Amino acid sequence: MTIGKATINRLKTGVPGLDEVLGGGLPEFSCNLIAGPPGSGKTTLAHQMMFALATPERPALYFTVLGEPPIKMLRYQQQYDFFDLDKLNSSIRFINLSDDAASGNLDQVLSRIVAEVEKHEPGMVFVDSFRSVVLAGQDGGTPYGALQQFIQSLGVLMTSWQATTFLIGEYFSESDPNPIFTVVDGLIWMRQTVKGDSVVRKIEITKMRGQPSLLGLHTFRMSSAGIQVFAPPRLPERDDSEVSMPERERLSMGVPGLDAMMGGGLPRGYSVLVTGSSGAGKSILAGAFLAEGARLGEAGVIAAFEQRPNTSRGPVMAELIKSGKIGVVDTRAPDLSVDEIAKLLIDEIVRRKASRVVIDSLSGFELALAPNVQSDFREALSRMVSALGKTGATVLMTSELEDRYTDLRFSPYGTAFLTDAIIVQRYVELESQLQRVMAVVKVRASAHSHEIRAFEINDDGIKIGDSLSSYEALLSGAATRSSL
Repeated sequence: MTIGKATINRLKTGVPGLDEVLGGGLPEFSCNLIAGPPGSGKTTLAHQMMFALATPERPALYFTVLGEPPIKMLRYQQQYDFFDLDKLNSSIRFINLSDDAASGNLDQVLSRIVAEVEKHEPGMVFVDSFRSVVLAGQDGGTPYGALQQFIQSLGVLMTSWQATTFLIGEYFSESDPNPIFTVVDGLIWMRQTVKGDSVVRKIEITKMRGQPSLLGLHTFRMSSAGIQVFAPPRLPERDDSEVSMPERERLSMGVPGLDAMMGGGLPRGYSVLVTGSSGAGKSILAGAFLAEGARLGEAGVIAAFEQRPNTSRGPVMAELIKSGKIGVVDTRAPDLSVDEIAKLLIDEIVRRKASRVVIDSLSGFELALAPNVQSDFREALSRMVSALGKTGATVLMTSELEDRYTDLRFSPYGTAFLTDAIIVQRYVELESQLQRVMAVVKVRASAHSHEIRAFEINDDGIKIGDSLSSYEALLSGAATRSSL
């Protein structure tokens, strides 16, 4: 007997970012468990998918096992934008199983579910909360073997239905020996952690038969629109194999003299880290980089974590933002994650077809993150820099670095190796005065100046002066003349 390859249709869940995490969507006719602690968003996720997928041709049955009527649950779910009152009792039907479950007779519960499914022939079936059904059976004296049989029977029935099924339950760890974890085709875990005043919600696909889901924990946010999952961006790799470094187009940094120090400008598509002490001029350099792009007709994007870019970076930047030549990514949302910022940045880059991007600063970025995710900052930052690089945009990041005269460092995170170029701005003492100096530490695969150049900041921006050796020679000569 020859068996042809089965084709599995993947359903679009209607939850932004979730289809990417699932590996292309939800397999049709699969049986899935949405698990997690109370308040983690399980019911909201189920409702959002149900309202997105339910149609007259593919109706949904939503079984509730609650001590309260479904109308109370619906009252809260109506607050979300995805709720569609017109679908109730046409494409979506709610059925309360609380009385059946309260009897503790699992055969009665199963018979009721089967009867309703045969009556309405749904394309989707939800049981919320499935764990409540199991606990009711335990309270009713049902032995463990009978519970396993109930789960197995339900699994067989769900497979026979031409329906996509969802079991929603309050489970706390997939390491628990629970037969339902084996029966289901997909296992979606929703988690939330609290630290201080911050709450971080994450989703994980620990099992999805027949397709490669994205491994790991992925941040999600709940708002009036519902749930949005921030998956690591998947972008096509750029083929730079045929582009030699001398032939790569160079971008002007917008600061006279700096392009020469970098060997002719910053190669397009590179990432550059501008690091230095507080007040050394990092944000001014970042603004000059964006302004130069705008002057040349290139769109730009900025994510500012320390100062509002349209109010605190001068009239030139404010006008560029107002005119739409530079887009601003909103960084004021609480409990940010690196993946969330990466998604916002990439969406804005694609929307504006931006070629220049500024993140000012990584130090402020880390402080803006929820405490729970700060420990993963280095790893997440690596993913973000890689994802931004795949857009083809040239990225400038600033980072505040404490001036340590006996310790030469370029990044407080040990992530300087992630960038293609490094510019250091710092202070030195000359004639009892602090003098700003700048140096190009690195430009990958390119010759560049190794000079330390003094610079000033005036109303026109950054003005680069002579090398520090010239100042030292001048001071040395003045000292010699005074001794004669």
